Amino acid sequence: MADKTKVTCLTRRDFVKAVSVAGLAAAGARVTGALAAPENPPGLNKANATPKRKLGKTGVEVSILNLGGGIDTINNQLLLKQALKWGVTCWETAESYGNGLSEEGFGRFFAGNPEARKEIFLVTKLQSKGGNFTERLNKCLQRLQTEYIDLFFVHSLTSIEDLTTTIKDWAAEMKKASKFKFFGFSTHTNMEDCLIGAAELDWIDAVMFTYNFQFMDNPKMQEAIKAASQAGIGLVAMKSQAGRPGKHEVGGEVKLEMVERFLKKGFTDKQAKLKIIWENPQISSVCSYMPNLTILSANVAAARDITKLSREDCESLRRYALETRADYCAGCGKICEEAVDGAIPVNEVLRCLMYHRYYGEPELARLTFAGLPEEVRQRLTKVDYSQAERACPNGLAITKLMRQALELLA
Repeated sequence: MADKTKVTCLTRRDFVKAVSVAGLAAAGARVTGALAAPENPPGLNKANATPKRKLGKTGVEVSILNLGGGIDTINNQLLLKQALKWGVTCWETAESYGNGLSEEGFGRFFAGNPEARKEIFLVTKLQSKGGNFTERLNKCLQRLQTEYIDLFFVHSLTSIEDLTTTIKDWAAEMKKASKFKFFGFSTHTNMEDCLIGAAELDWIDAVMFTYNFQFMDNPKMQEAIKAASQAGIGLVAMKSQAGRPGKHEVGGEVKLEMVERFLKKGFTDKQAKLKIIWENPQISSVCSYMPNLTILSANVAAARDITKLSREDCESLRRYALETRADYCAGCGKICEEAVDGAIPVNEVLRCLMYHRYYGEPELARLTFAGLPEEVRQRLTKVDYSQAERACPNGLAITKLMRQALELLA
């Protein structure tokens, strides 16, 4: 009874804020009947498993919900077990997540559940800086306690030109050695150019890229997805919630209207942000940050739910995107980097700030920031960002945000 009293005493604005707190995708499930996965689902079958789609020309079917490994996998083995039980069988990690600890957590799970490895489509990533790909990949395999990776990504590509002939030859060698089955890259920056460039290559199997309601209607993004899809490249979306580097609340009445609209339909706005991505059949899977069972449960429920978003639902998300675009970094790094004469990868720094503020993951934010070249970090306070602000399509307050990033992350 006490819990019900607390809910009814909330103001309309406070209630919406409560069910929309960043990362709590299932907050509404407990008080509104929003989509929620069963706590103790029966054995997997076609009726209750997370749906799958083919991953481009690989022909492999992957779960449309992908477990992002940027979480504490070592101490969250129950979450891994539940993800597998609910049919989330595509798992993604990286060498840089916790300096290998994420891979180690997956490895512990496979060691304790050896049969599970056969059910999991496993992805890991290496950043190109540092070289020694073969040695580093072997260490990834050791941490993951597996003999092979299903899909290998070059991590955080910013230009298709970074995929050199040397990398192409190395990928072919690793495939031949059965170290991984498929090859591709992930990108948070200049995604459209990277996708269009990948479509012109015949050796890219899959790409994971930032894609969400904020810019899915952008003509160049649509062109890029079409080109990559026609080339047979498997497409995996990430950053589905469009996390922001700013710390202030945005959206106003448009946000209230959107959240209430979806709650009345039985799901949260965060579930809706996933569903609108799945509306695009060209997207094979969505890699999601799910650090606890509450969020995992909500996202699984959204993946299983067959309810289609109406035209009005999609329009509500578009209005919210317009209302909040001035606080969202869309990853068009080429624009702001050219505006500062190449001195600072502005959107990469803002991504670190987003991890800290929106994800609530200061350690991940600092590790990612520390991964930037030292000379870049030293130049942060010496650059005039006014030209970048004027060039930013979304009008972000870049000078202020870069100062805050330095204060929080250095």
